[in-house]
Amino acid sequence: MIDQIQWLGHGSFFIQGPPLIYINPWRVARNTFLADVILVSHDHYDHCSLADVTKLRGENTLVVGNERAAREIEGCRILRPWQSITIDRASIKGIPAYSRDSWQHPISDGGLGFVISVNYFDIYYAGDTEQIPEMDLIHPDIAILPIDGNGTLSVSAAVEVVKKMRPRWVIPANWGPGTEGASEAEARLFKREVGGRAEVIIPSFTPAE
Repeated sequence: MIDQIQWLGHGSFFIQGPPLIYINPWRVARNTFLADVILVSHDHYDHCSLADVTKLRGENTLVVGNERAAREIEGCRILRPWQSITIDRASIKGIPAYSRDSWQHPISDGGLGFVISVNYFDIYYAGDTEQIPEMDLIHPDIAILPIDGNGTLSVSAAVEVVKKMRPRWVIPANWGPGTEGASEAEARLFKREVGGRAEVIIPSFTPAE
C-alpha cells in the first residue's frame, strides 16, 4: 500500500486506490485520470486551492472538506470530526486537527485530519495539527505527519507521535522546496530521530508540469 501513496509537495498527496484520492492538492499538474475523491482538511491557501481542485475535478468527483473549506468550494460535502463516509472501497473518517498552543489552527476552525481505510490498510493523514489527545485513539498502518512546526508538529513532536502511535510506515508532510514548510534537512533529521521505530519514507520532489 505504501507504494500507492505519492507525495505531490508540501501537504499534498495522492492515493492510487481505487478510489483515486487526492488530499489537499496544491500546485499539482493536470492528470489524465480525474480524482474520484478530493479531501480538503481546512481553508488555508496551501491546502484549499480552488484552482487545483478544478484541475482534478470531474463530473463524478466527490469533494469532501471541513465546514470552512466547504464555504470556499462549490458542491463540497462537509465532513465533521469522527464522522465516516464510504466511497467505493474506501472508508474515510474525519479526525480533529488543531493547535492547542498556537493561534494558527485553533480548534474553533474545525480543521480535519483523515483516517483512510483502503485495501486493508489504515492511513492517517494528520492535517495541520499539534500533538493532541485524540491521536491516542489512532493506531494506523501508515501515518502522514506534518513536521514544519507552524502551529503543527515540529520534528521532535512528530517523533513523539510516532513513538505513541507505532505505525509501520510514516511519511513527513508540510516540507519541501518553494514552501513555507520544513526543509529537506529537517525531513532527514526526522527520519534519523525516528530510527527503527517505523520506516520513514522521504519521497523525492517532482515539480508540477
